[in-house]
Amino acid sequence: MSEFLKQLSIQRWDDHRYYHQSRINQTLHLISAVSFLVAYVMLFKDPAIAGLIGVLVSMGTRQSGHFFFEPLGYDEANQATNEYKEQIKVGYNLHRKIVIISIWAISPVLLYIFPGLFGLFQPSTSLETFVHQTGMMWFALGVGGLLFRTIHLFFLKGVLTGLVWMTKILTDPFHDIKQYYNAPLALLRGEMIEKITPNQIPA
Repeated sequence: MSEFLKQLSIQRWDDHRYYHQSRINQTLHLISAVSFLVAYVMLFKDPAIAGLIGVLVSMGTRQSGHFFFEPLGYDEANQATNEYKEQIKVGYNLHRKIVIISIWAISPVLLYIFPGLFGLFQPSTSLETFVHQTGMMWFALGVGGLLFRTIHLFFLKGVLTGLVWMTKILTDPFHDIKQYYNAPLALLRGEMIEKITPNQIPA
């Protein structure tokens, strides 16, 4: 268990120092984290609504922070190129994120072109039904993406690394609120980039 927690701490710290230096990105992650917690609650009522919240709000804010506000050039704080960071990324790097976001984006189009999606659903007869089915597809894609990368990591880096990453992803909303709650205040003070001390791994 101690090794598991140690690896979890390392993955969290690497994710923060490499990919969350922008205070705007941190603020968007805070919004994303709160909405993810709402989605977690909605799982017990309607997974489709959880899927809609997860993609439209949680992932929308989270990934826009990475793509539009996080510095993508040479990382002076960590003395690392963006190419290096993308190569060592344990989870979904920007390239992989583009793939999965594209799948999320095209899935409602396929559902519209092929009502019922080849027997997966009953063909929708209203906008409400169509939106609900889209939410269910997005929820299933989210679960599938999590499991796919976890199992992929089993073969690439070992079972421990995969389980640690899955745990990190599932608990990120709680951790992000704890870590980035002060990001909006930092922005108001005019601090656009957090000063990172790369060699200090949190206990």
